Amino acid sequence: MSTVSTVNGGISFWYAHQGTPAPREPLPGDSTADVCIVGGGYTGLWTAYYLKKAVPFLNITVLEAKFCGYGASGRNGGWLYNGVAGRDRYAKLHGHDAAVRLQKAMNDTVDEVVRVAAEEKIDADIHRGGVLEVACTPAQLARLKDFHAVEIAFGETDRTLHGARETAERVRVSGAVGSTWTPHGARLHPAKLVTGLADAVEALGVTIHESTPVTEIRPKHAVTPYGTVRAPYILRCTEGFTAGLKGQKRTWLPMNSSMIATEPLPASVWETLGWDGRETLGDMAHAYMYAQRTADDRIALGGRGVPYRYGSATDNDGRTQPATIEALRELLIRLFPTTAGARIDHAWSGVLGVPRDWCATVTLDRSTGLGWAGGYVGSGVATTNLAARTLRDLIQQDSGQSGPTELTALPWVNHRVRRWEPEPLRWLGVHGMYAAYRAADRRERTSPRPATDGIAKIADRLSGRG
Repeated sequence: MSTVSTVNGGISFWYAHQGTPAPREPLPGDSTADVCIVGGGYTGLWTAYYLKKAVPFLNITVLEAKFCGYGASGRNGGWLYNGVAGRDRYAKLHGHDAAVRLQKAMNDTVDEVVRVAAEEKIDADIHRGGVLEVACTPAQLARLKDFHAVEIAFGETDRTLHGARETAERVRVSGAVGSTWTPHGARLHPAKLVTGLADAVEALGVTIHESTPVTEIRPKHAVTPYGTVRAPYILRCTEGFTAGLKGQKRTWLPMNSSMIATEPLPASVWETLGWDGRETLGDMAHAYMYAQRTADDRIALGGRGVPYRYGSATDNDGRTQPATIEALRELLIRLFPTTAGARIDHAWSGVLGVPRDWCATVTLDRSTGLGWAGGYVGSGVATTNLAARTLRDLIQQDSGQSGPTELTALPWVNHRVRRWEPEPLRWLGVHGMYAAYRAADRRERTSPRPATDGIAKIADRLSGRG
């Protein structure tokens, strides 16, 4: 199949499908606020939403370099689910019970996003089908069973484990030998959620300035080419674009992820695939994939292409290398052979934020008023909401409006991590890691052994994931 007709870039399929929002005005000059939020994605908008709901008189300004939802919030795979980066490490640092509290908060966060979307009348194509993660090799099946057992140990007692037949009753993935399913997940349309949230925030009285890149953040100052916003609290909510800020080049690594979306598939193809529950779908490969059945019956599927650009560079419009598009198409056909004749309508890429220890964090420095949240490592659709509510509580606690809360006591609050290595070590390390993962996946597909390939284990240790 040719990809000549494929739209490449243009931010994402979600915006091609929905249309980009009307632009908001840039910052007109120097101004002041009670809280200045840098970044108009999910983290920044959710934070503005909850702060304004809690304290309606607050003067809140959001500064966005492009337009709200330009980054990962408008490009992701539409997985609203309960995964949180770093939970196992937090269990080691703070104890099992602390990590269980973090997991429970994430389970509840899925419900919270669905609730607010309904309350604010944001139609984001949300469908609560849960999350199905499949295994297609003996090694993947062994990892899946271990993963399932760990999730139950962290309190997810409503998770279920399935064999090949039960998996096929949900989704007929070619070669699937088992799966695990959790009800704590939903499919959604990312751009509809972020644009609806921006409108809701603005309706509450929050000021949003777009086309306003922040070049530097320092205590009580957010500096832009158009002027400086001064505020007691400056919150950095820039996720994968953090490296573009002065002094933040090695804070979080901007990891690339790429996606394709098929044309709408006919009923005859869906009869071969099942997927009637519209679960979000993932696998247990090292270079894992993620997918959804969209509201208009396409398959949107993603995975790693070129994992990282030298010097923490980020793209302009989501354009994706042809080799990556072809690799994702081959993966689609390997998982769903009856899609072999389907046209790929759109391909795009985006960046997600990865801390050196792969742990998502929320922080407020009470001495400077600087706060930040991010490092979601691809689990941000729901985690951003929990992070935002936590930032709200931290600010209210710092300003004397409330005391400590359950959220401010979670183990990811005020977690500090070392910076990434300088170049070229950063580039060599990330590309070497994913080359190892892809090699391990290839070897596992032809091996009858249930053990994880040794190359992947080495990559885990070197990367800090293990």
